[in-house]
Amino acid sequence: MEQLLQALHDEVHDPEEDAFLVFSQPVPSHALGIIDNKASSLELTVAGRDLTISQSPGLLTSNRALGSTGAVVWKVTPHFAEWIASEGNLLFRSQALGSDSTVLELGAGVAGIVPLALAPSVSRYIATDQDYVLKLLRQNIADNSSASKVGAKRGKSQKGRAGAKAQDTSSAGKIETLTLDWESDSVASLPQQLNRQVGGISPAEAGVDAIIACDCIYNDHLIEPFVNTCADICALRPQEEGVKPTICIIAQQLRTHEIFESWLVAFHRRFRVWKLPDEHMPKELREDSGFIVHVGILR
Repeated sequence: MEQLLQALHDEVHDPEEDAFLVFSQPVPSHALGIIDNKASSLELTVAGRDLTISQSPGLLTSNRALGSTGAVVWKVTPHFAEWIASEGNLLFRSQALGSDSTVLELGAGVAGIVPLALAPSVSRYIATDQDYVLKLLRQNIADNSSASKVGAKRGKSQKGRAGAKAQDTSSAGKIETLTLDWESDSVASLPQQLNRQVGGISPAEAGVDAIIACDCIYNDHLIEPFVNTCADICALRPQEEGVKPTICIIAQQLRTHEIFESWLVAFHRRFRVWKLPDEHMPKELREDSGFIVHVGILR
């Protein structure tokens, strides 16, 4: 973890000032941030994988009381998935993540793009969201894992495609889905869910190694439940000397100064916070991209 902290440079100490500095520079507009709010499916290539992602425009425009933003793919998600699955990624290079890591995603949505990209590089990936999302999420994971799409559009050899198929099938077994609503669900039952396949575990194996969230910060009334859920999950791992803490990796589109500042203030209250420096990020996620990625460690 020391390697990661050294690479992250300056910690956020004044969230209001940091939010001001972020928005004092020109922020490119990505409109609402949806890739295509009318398409029932999208063809994307992420981390060398050709994906066909089903989404639900009808659900997005419905009057569903509990929200429906997870029904479509948001622009930051493929960029984040490409980066976090890339070779030489800062999180893997610093050993904050590794092949033995357990990762939990909050607000995964229907797409499954991040789990499909990252699961081959970690031990276990748990994608969570509200119950209405999970059916289509499971379908997208199954559809993009049951047959290889790696390199299919680029004319790879049959032998290469066969090898990729075997990898896809095995990585799909690392992806699990779990219902978790930040506003109504307690994380008290998570230890049983996380450790149900494990016998006696050490403190270092409790909880998860990382929490991921992509574009979950867009609504003021969800900020506190989101931050509290992140903190409660991180607290499942004992804060003891020699035990690597759970890290939170939060990617988001920069929409309004008010929402961003409210989130950063609330997150900073519970977490030590760093913005990932441009030198470690692809151009699609750098300071002038309209997107931003932070790392947090529970105080």
